[in-house]
Amino acid sequence: MISSLKELIDQPELAHGNEREERFISSSVSWDSYESLLMKLENNSHYRVNYLDGILEIVSPSIRHEKIKTNLGMLLERFFYSKRIRFVPMGSSTFKNKAKKAGAEPDECYCIGEEKKVPDLAIEIVLTSGSVSKLEIYRRLGVAEVWFWERNQLKLYHLRDNYQKEQATVYPDTYGYEALSKSEILPELDIVLLEQCLTISDSIQAIDEFEQGLNIITNSGVA
Repeated sequence: MISSLKELIDQPELAHGNEREERFISSSVSWDSYESLLMKLENNSHYRVNYLDGILEIVSPSIRHEKIKTNLGMLLERFFYSKRIRFVPMGSSTFKNKAKKAGAEPDECYCIGEEKKVPDLAIEIVLTSGSVSKLEIYRRLGVAEVWFWERNQLKLYHLRDNYQKEQATVYPDTYGYEALSKSEILPELDIVLLEQCLTISDSIQAIDEFEQGLNIITNSGVA
């Protein structure tokens, strides 16, 4: 059990592959300490590190978490290919802004079209509750759309507020993001179909049903 940030940073090797998700939270963490930890974890892609106003959160995802993340990315990229949408996968890259005191490592993220400094879409798999507001972090970073997979459903949010502001003034309860039932950056994507296929444990079956659904939608659109 890790009891302090120093103990975590000083560990010679960090294990992963847990059956259950683990979360470490520390407050009053300086930006320099946050960046030191990122350097420590540079070659350990298993951990996700989030930072907001001195609160540091480190998540060690469970095997189940990683399976869902992988399947969601796999299905989404099938959609990109089927619709000939150019995209840049950025995985769990670190995005941070010292002036905004915010940093995040999404489970998956994508730039639509060309590569950008900040992804257009960030995706989070939520199996346990956290202590920092991911939406506030993403608002400060200027991420246009954020998806949360939680309780077998996708919750979609699109940024409406100016991320340069100190605080959100529109949709303050969701930190400047509007809740959506349909993606604005991927308007052709059938969210219900994606949700249904994400609940299928067999990845081959999930891909087959997703592609069949995409073909039905495409053919009905032509007709």
